[in-house]
Amino acid sequence: MEYHSHAVVTERNVVLLELGQASDLTDYVANEVRVALVYNGISHTVMLASPENLEEFAIGFTLSERIVSHVNEIKGVDLEFTPEGVLIQVEITQRCFMELKQQRRNMAGRTGCGLCGVAQLEEAVKPVIRVDSDARFNIDHLQFALEQVKDNQQHFKLTGATHAAMGLDQDGQIIAAFEDIGRHIALDKLIGGFSMCQAQRPVAVLLTSRASFEMVQKAASANIQILFAMSAVTSLALELAEKSNITLIGFCRNGRATLYTHGYRLLGQQCVSLAKAI
Repeated sequence: MEYHSHAVVTERNVVLLELGQASDLTDYVANEVRVALVYNGISHTVMLASPENLEEFAIGFTLSERIVSHVNEIKGVDLEFTPEGVLIQVEITQRCFMELKQQRRNMAGRTGCGLCGVAQLEEAVKPVIRVDSDARFNIDHLQFALEQVKDNQQHFKLTGATHAAMGLDQDGQIIAAFEDIGRHIALDKLIGGFSMCQAQRPVAVLLTSRASFEMVQKAASANIQILFAMSAVTSLALELAEKSNITLIGFCRNGRATLYTHGYRLLGQQCVSLAKAI
């Protein structure tokens, strides 16, 4: 299938089977494309993503994976749409590129011995980054943010297949929202979005997905201090949030939330009762 139109959603004729009856109807399917990230001409990884906001994704991924430490170390991003997928050519500084090549050499050399798995596990866990402590969010505004979620998930409305990562201001207003079939990629797009444009940084981030270890690790890399998740929190995510000084709140829906770590950033009348949920 070709994606020359860069369409995010495809319209399909399907057959609905319900209560013993069959009927024709039109359905909407989320497009999924292969995205290859190439750094200074060297292929790095191939991922599956929704074909929009891919420049933001490339920048966010490069930052959240700590390939660079600052957006200024990204010198250019070029996209090429092909019948096979999307090639993203990312140019980074020579210093960052040399470090990336060294990392790849280290990983490539870990074969043929019983210690390889241990080494690769160590490589997967990046050094802990502690985020700043200045953010504050009135928890009474969380419900207002949740009420805006549906209006910021246009592709989910059609397909039911995408996740979203949304940036909140201090009043609970959603100031930026990105969708993708991959929850990690949605967060990367959000990180890239507010990094590349010198845009207003969110006070907190709201995820429609669960908060896993990788999501917290990406948040720490981007100095996201408050992370709300509408679904569950995993044990490694909780452990990393504690070490990274991130305020982590899960099961945010229907007027409820569960605070797991660093509740000192939360203000408002509900703060005391929320803290009891730990």
